[in-house]
Amino acid sequence: MSGIGGEAAAEARRWVGTPYRHQASVRGAGADCLGLLRGVWRALYGHEPELIPAYTPDWGEAGADERLWRALARHMPGKPLEQAAPGDVILFRMRARAVAKHVALQAGVGADASFVHAYSGHGVVESPQSGPWTRRIVARFEFPGRRT
Repeated sequence: MSGIGGEAAAEARRWVGTPYRHQASVRGAGADCLGLLRGVWRALYGHEPELIPAYTPDWGEAGADERLWRALARHMPGKPLEQAAPGDVILFRMRARAVAKHVALQAGVGADASFVHAYSGHGVVESPQSGPWTRRIVARFEFPGRRT
């Protein structure tokens, strides 16, 4: 793996084993799914792209505001779902007709497709990209080139 996507995937894998902590973003101490993405972004660019407002664990349960999707699109180019590459940020809709509110980073592709994510009760883990997970993917983004 090379390039910024390879760096992102490698950094995400360094977070495996970090416990789940809502709103946290510190490798080894705690992270939620957004915190993992924030930590990888900081490792790549040295800062976060924007200030994240406080949010509750069920922030996306009511309404239809796709604010996480919009936030990702503000900072990362989107790409076709079928063009998976290491380091891609993938966005999941966990239930039909619910807002997309779970993010992960693509780790492996092809026959060994996997992704790194954080979720309650499990912490940061690398999971196989099984059929049920693949069906929940609604968007794919890539990290932008290095900023100077």
